[in-house]
Amino acid sequence: MKEILATELAPQAIGPYSQGVKGGGFLFLSGQIALDPATGEMVAGGVAMEAERVMENIAALLAAAGLDFDDVVKSTIYLTDLADFAVVNGIYGKRFPAAPPARSTVQVAALPRGGCVEIEVIALLGIATP
Repeated sequence: MKEILATELAPQAIGPYSQGVKGGGFLFLSGQIALDPATGEMVAGGVAMEAERVMENIAALLAAAGLDFDDVVKSTIYLTDLADFAVVNGIYGKRFPAAPPARSTVQVAALPRGGCVEIEVIALLGIATP
């Protein structure tokens, strides 16, 4: 069975998709861009501000499922410019100080709402975090 995850603490879907879906022992989160959940608008200030907002959105979705970053087993980072890798990697890395998940990072031609960064994660349900 699949279960839809929804929370007001993260941006609402801007298309025909769910914020997240639980199924098969995993939580699959839709890619997060730098939308402010309070306004529905993109944050301003460049790639660092976008990456911080993206990670905050992911944290809110994980928390809504009773999880945190320790439960993440796979992530994918999409950047419109790989020159931003070091900045995004530094912000991302603060959330995974030990035992980080598997990850892919790719450059894409464009992202929704003109964003610079989008991140999606898969987390394992029902594991005990130390």
